[in-house]
Amino acid sequence: MNFYTICLKSTWAAFFLGIWLFTISAQEADSPANDTGGLTGTAWIIPIRGDIEPSMTAFVRREAQKAIAREARCIVFDIDTFGGRVGSALQITSFIMSIKNTRTVAWVHNSGQSMGVSWSAGALIAFSCKDIYMANGTSMGAAAPVIIGADGSAAAAGEKTVAAVRSQMAALAERNGHPTGIALAMVDSDVELWEVVADGVTKAVTREEAEALEKAGTGSGSKTERVKEISPKGKLLSVTAGEACRYGLARGIADEPDALLSALGIEGGFIESNPGVADGVITVLTSAAVQTLLILLGLVMIFLEINTPGFGIPGTAGIICFVAVFGSSALLGQAGSLELILFLLGIGLLAVEIFILPGFGFIGISGIILIGLSLVFSMQDFVTPRFDWEWSLLGRNAAVVGIGLIAAITGIAVMALLGPKIKIFDPLTLKTQITGTAGGPGPDASMRATVTGAGGSAFSGEPGYTGLSGREGIAVSTLRPAGKAEIGGQVYSVETEGFFIEQGNAVQVIRVLGSRIIVRRV
Repeated sequence: MNFYTICLKSTWAAFFLGIWLFTISAQEADSPANDTGGLTGTAWIIPIRGDIEPSMTAFVRREAQKAIAREARCIVFDIDTFGGRVGSALQITSFIMSIKNTRTVAWVHNSGQSMGVSWSAGALIAFSCKDIYMANGTSMGAAAPVIIGADGSAAAAGEKTVAAVRSQMAALAERNGHPTGIALAMVDSDVELWEVVADGVTKAVTREEAEALEKAGTGSGSKTERVKEISPKGKLLSVTAGEACRYGLARGIADEPDALLSALGIEGGFIESNPGVADGVITVLTSAAVQTLLILLGLVMIFLEINTPGFGIPGTAGIICFVAVFGSSALLGQAGSLELILFLLGIGLLAVEIFILPGFGFIGISGIILIGLSLVFSMQDFVTPRFDWEWSLLGRNAAVVGIGLIAAITGIAVMALLGPKIKIFDPLTLKTQITGTAGGPGPDASMRATVTGAGGSAFSGEPGYTGLSGREGIAVSTLRPAGKAEIGGQVYSVETEGFFIEQGNAVQVIRVLGSRIIVRRV
């Protein structure tokens, strides 16, 4: 099986895979895992498990909107995560807060397949719900934002990002009636949290709130007693299920779905949504490694298509790669008309630079920049970053695109230099040698001189071209691949073996085919 056949079969396989995934996603959009026959008034359980990524945001929105359309009485978000992207978590919290007429419940679940934690971004999502329930053996907290470095190590985010997340957590707690002090202590390590008993009620409050309660109690006769310090300064707060119930954060303990529904006072069963095959594929396609690979392959395939007559496999493969990049981002709500316009404009500028203008200058560089910007913008839902976490995300996306572009340029350069020598490209390369002019040899073959070309092969040369083989000269125009070159003080029409040579570069005659002079870059 040759390279051409492999590419053809791979392209068709990718095409049919895309159709299959589209069909699967359409079926999954209408068929949740435990559908109760379209009943209304039931509870919907939407899992939020694993890393909080843009694909998770799209899944939560889709399933919650489906639950609202079917008039579910409440939506239970089954949270089991160590955290993830701050931007994705904030999008999920904003969406949950926008739900008006349906009860929202956060449930930190514990089972044989779960970790039983709601940390970092998971805590932020939990605070956006009206009620919080936890299972025995679970915990919640440690919601301070961090920045992941290039080596995978975590570092504390800047004060601007911490302040933004802290204020958002406090706002969520105030709106839903959760203890504000706990929310602050989970995000900011400078917050001291104390357990106090005020008029017989146990509370978790900050040091400032405890002092205010003590001062107010002195004048009014009410009694406020500090019991213990829950979270000292310099430590982030995490609470267990028992502590969450003790301090009024969790409404109760629920180990199983039936127990949770009973505590919520809901009868009639539940519908549980689960990510399907299409969600998993989108998660893979939007990962940094896969997007870098798609950008690399897409640009290389476009280069091959430009250098191949007609339209064939390389162009189709390139289109598939970029459809996968922009399509997966569009499904996540990150790519729109702006990204597509920038990308098409960048491709157009590159085409103008290659086919119309000589050399490679401002137009070509502008095209590459526009393509890079379109790819970066397709990986995020903002254009101008405002917070530290947005700057961090912008840097990550720029690194992904930059690596893909550099790898593609390197691959293109290697193919341009070594392509004819690589065997897998033999089916795509014309190896036939033309040993005469289009009209054939002249009537008197003896009038032609014999010139020895590269490799010792003999080629017939026109009178006046005798002795050109092996001589060097200067390209007086850009060879695309044909042009002009000065050899021995005389200007000749020359051509290369399919490669571009910039004006002013040194060239060498490698053979003469009738009236054609074939040169290469020195």
